Amino acid sequence: MPHTDSASTNTSTNASTNAAPPAPARRALAPDLARGWMLLLIAIANVSAYLWGHDTPLYTTHPPDGSALDRALSALTILFVDARVYPMFAFLFGYGMVQFARSRETRGVPLAAVRGMFWRRHWWLLAFGFVHAALLFAGDILGAYGLAGLALTAALFWRSDRVLKFATWTMFALIAFGAVSLLGLGLLLNALVPADSPALMTGADFGSTADMLNGVQGYGWAMLARIGMWLVSTPATVLSLVVPLCILLGWLAGRHRWLEAAGARIGLGAVAGWGILVSTVAAAPTALLYLGLLPALEPVAWATMLLNQLAGAAGGVGYAALFGVIGLRLQYRAGAVSRAVAAVGKRSLSIYLLQSVVFAPLLAAWGFGLGSRVNTAAAFGIALGAWLLSLILAVILERRGARGPAEVLLRRLTYARLDEPAAPLPAAPPAPSAARTAGDTPSTR
Repeated sequence: MPHTDSASTNTSTNASTNAAPPAPARRALAPDLARGWMLLLIAIANVSAYLWGHDTPLYTTHPPDGSALDRALSALTILFVDARVYPMFAFLFGYGMVQFARSRETRGVPLAAVRGMFWRRHWWLLAFGFVHAALLFAGDILGAYGLAGLALTAALFWRSDRVLKFATWTMFALIAFGAVSLLGLGLLLNALVPADSPALMTGADFGSTADMLNGVQGYGWAMLARIGMWLVSTPATVLSLVVPLCILLGWLAGRHRWLEAAGARIGLGAVAGWGILVSTVAAAPTALLYLGLLPALEPVAWATMLLNQLAGAAGGVGYAALFGVIGLRLQYRAGAVSRAVAAVGKRSLSIYLLQSVVFAPLLAAWGFGLGSRVNTAAAFGIALGAWLLSLILAVILERRGARGPAEVLLRRLTYARLDEPAAPLPAAPPAPSAARTAGDTPSTR
């Protein structure tokens, strides 16, 4: 039995609590709808990382060249998309973990088996992330989710709400302290660096990340660069605490079925409004800098990255809440578009990997090399096309009742023979007859 404290409301998995509303009669629409739409935003956010050969500043992945339309689209992406999508998926990742544990508990799967499935699932996610980065995309996030899942599940998953809230507030405080400290360091260095050496602060002499990862002609050398980046960025993403923070928030929300039942104490609408507002206001200086309207910020723009990530976490949870509101309203009357988008969300792992299968060969220098010849508007068109392709494929799979191929593989690697209810106890022997109780024995004749 895992350790729980006196505040726990469940002596087994603690995946559900006394305060949780009754489970809905059918699969909740909101989480799948959220994943489906956010995969479109992930495509838009990630495709810019393949635009090599442009004079892209260190603080963003969006090239500043191109037409007014290109720059406007990039500024809107900075305002509403960048730094939001992965925190939101971390939140939904945590939410899904609680749904998974609750469903197994309901079916009578032993707690040890659930722990084993979590352990295997997160190790395999880490492996999927490594392969994804090595073959196609160094900006992979699966590895960070797997690594965070391994650490957090072992330490906190079966603890009480009180412990999770304490851990959440502690992480928030550490991130806020780090963000303020990094900003202070940036301001100090900016004051100390000679005025005639601006490149030291802006990173203008270092080249863009897109050039380093996707501007390499040889596939083998590009693979080595991607692996090196992944090995550094995956633990760094977890240690920045933004992804773990959002996973913990997802656990708390999942325990109370926050996205599945109306009437929660903390309203979905309020979280959606405030979360999106905070993240947009925090991203506004970077968007203005990108448009050339706030040049004084450029020397310290790198120092605002952690602050933007923290605000992005608020925006990510805000987007999840927004789709929760929409999902609750459409739960029993979803139209064809909503059902199609939800079908994408049900296969989010496969669709996420499919995007890299489309982007990398088309845009990287080792493939067709279009990343150096297209600007933001065309790249966003490619992202939209990839998402629409995934929409069609997801609808076909949904009509056939089939999961995505990556989901099928992960289930086989994760579950093995663990996802089975505990064997029933043997039936008690029949009570002895009255005669036998009195001392009679069976006839031996």
